[in-house]
Amino acid sequence: MRKFYLPLLAAGSAIAVPAMAQSAATDGPFTGPRVELTTGYDSLTAGSDVDSNNDNNDQSIDGLLYGAGVGYDFNVGGAVLGVEGEYTDSTAKVEIDNGDVENFGFGRVDAGRDLYVGVRAGVLVGPQTLIYAKGGYTNARLNLLARNGEDELRANYELDGFRIGAGAERAFTDKVFGKLEYRYSNYSSANFGADDTTFADDIRIDTDRHQVAVSLGYRF
Repeated sequence: MRKFYLPLLAAGSAIAVPAMAQSAATDGPFTGPRVELTTGYDSLTAGSDVDSNNDNNDQSIDGLLYGAGVGYDFNVGGAVLGVEGEYTDSTAKVEIDNGDVENFGFGRVDAGRDLYVGVRAGVLVGPQTLIYAKGGYTNARLNLLARNGEDELRANYELDGFRIGAGAERAFTDKVFGKLEYRYSNYSSANFGADDTTFADDIRIDTDRHQVAVSLGYRF
């Protein structure tokens, strides 16, 4: 009887090992819900349709990107697919040099909050490393700064556009991960926000945004 059971046990072990490996690849460190903190470099520039006649105007604003994001990833046939959302802000703003306000196509502004929702798709290049591409919708805000003597105007531009990007994610543990990614956004329309009825109609714009972001996150 023992001689009869030994081959069965060996066969069962041979089946169980690949099954466990397949389960680990399916569940893996890159699946499930996640939260993350993000920081990095942020640059908004006038697009190709905008040109300034003043050579002193940089037509760009740069600053520090910071914020947080959430997402959910799942494995499909060895590929990782996910949905994600992000809330960020930036220190980028128009500078004043000897009384000259840099144009940037919007007047005197600073970058406000940026909302993003999108999807991503990636492939494993190692047990702990994922490379991916992403894309989705972004709604950004530029805060208008204007003062004329005693009068001060506080309003904001609401910018609508799309974002695409690519990056790499590294699983440090089963729960903790880090990401490095580049993102490009283009905004093609703007208005003065839902609270301002004076300029309710959208205006056509061409504004580019380049970001290099690093994130530290946790999976549940």
